[in-house]
Amino acid sequence: MRKVIGVGETILDILFKNDQPQIALPGGSVLNGFVSLGRLGVPLVFISELGNDKVGEIIRRFMDENHIPTDYVDCFPDGKSPISLAFLNETNDAGYIFYKDYPNQRLEVSLPKIEEDDIFIFGSYYALNPALRERILELLKYARERKAIIYYDLNFRNAHAHEVVKLRPTIIENFEYADIIRGSDEDFFNLLGIRDMERIYDEHIKFYCRHFIGTQGSGDVMLFANKLLDSFKVPPITPVSTIGAGDNFNAGIIYGLLKYGIGNSNLSEVGKDVWDKIIRCGMDLAGASCLSNTNYIPKDFAANYVRQS
Repeated sequence: MRKVIGVGETILDILFKNDQPQIALPGGSVLNGFVSLGRLGVPLVFISELGNDKVGEIIRRFMDENHIPTDYVDCFPDGKSPISLAFLNETNDAGYIFYKDYPNQRLEVSLPKIEEDDIFIFGSYYALNPALRERILELLKYARERKAIIYYDLNFRNAHAHEVVKLRPTIIENFEYADIIRGSDEDFFNLLGIRDMERIYDEHIKFYCRHFIGTQGSGDVMLFANKLLDSFKVPPITPVSTIGAGDNFNAGIIYGLLKYGIGNSNLSEVGKDVWDKIIRCGMDLAGASCLSNTNYIPKDFAANYVRQS
């Protein structure tokens, strides 16, 4: 059976509304999507790191409850599990403050087994961090060698915009490894100072990767797949929280790739009709997460979604 392998940060998100804490939730860009995929019954391998402390214990227990194996989660004895404070504004978009205390040695775990047509997802600053770069490259090279689909979520936040010049070569290297790149207009504005998705694809992506999905918040989703260009209207909703929306969009795309039998060998042959269904999966999961006060799709939504599939 095909599986999804992901590498990324694990963190405890504490959500604030009107300057008051509302709820504490395990988070991290890959983890958010993995919780939703776990609830949909997708086999997972998660590569991450946590401290040997109370916060780490809470998160590991949460992973177990949501069908995310912890075999490849490094439990470090020095340092502390990371925490973020997420402040929701009047439109329920979040601003963040992060608290991190990592040890010098990071991600001391063995390589998981990756097989042909598995899907490997990576992204965010975690995929750019110099302290982790050697390990990330090792995973990327192995995933390519094993003929997995490599999915790169740019997720380039404004907090790192001042490092653009230094980080750009690493981002381009990630583009070169990727089979599918997903990024938002905000990501590319932080990185390049532009939001035009066609220009972004033509000038900055297609030379490295032929499959690009551009998201624009509540605006159209743009798909570029070889010579195929398409756009998709996002159904209007009133969000409870937008935290994890992009992460769950990624989870939906991955779920769609699995559901419709898209592997490494036939990715370049996928036509408009199938891409339409895959993008709809992404929008379905993103929408469901936005209507929840958590970072993931609700369990009852997941159960209904599987029944309808």
